Amino acid sequence: QVQLVESGGGLVQPGGSLRLSCEASGMRFSISVMGWYRQAPGKQRELVATITSGFSTNYADSVKGRFTISRENGKNTVDLQMNSLKPEDTAVYYCNAVDVTNYRYWGQGTQVTVSS
Repeated sequence: QVQLVESGGGLVQPGGSLRLSCEASGMRFSISVMGWYRQAPGKQRELVATITSGFSTNYADSVKGRFTISRENGKNTVDLQMNSLKPEDTAVYYCNAVDVTNYRYWGQGTQVTVSS
């Protein structure tokens, strides 16, 4: 059974930092892309950042220069370092993995709240 387990969410003040981590287990096929998406109340889920098995990255314009996505070679893990957080970054953050058959898996989500 495939599981994506996220950790690292929480409450932080504006301008602060958080680091999200995600580990995928039980994968039958290799992972080609891992990433993070987020969904704020009343809004659609949106891409935050992705990273391929070749370490190519892609970021939403709203997080460029503030967030950094990374993964370890040979491991089914992905991290998201979030700096200079803003109230508009408040959302549930979901880990995502796409395997080489293009099947997409989701984590259960972790809450990030940016508030003073």
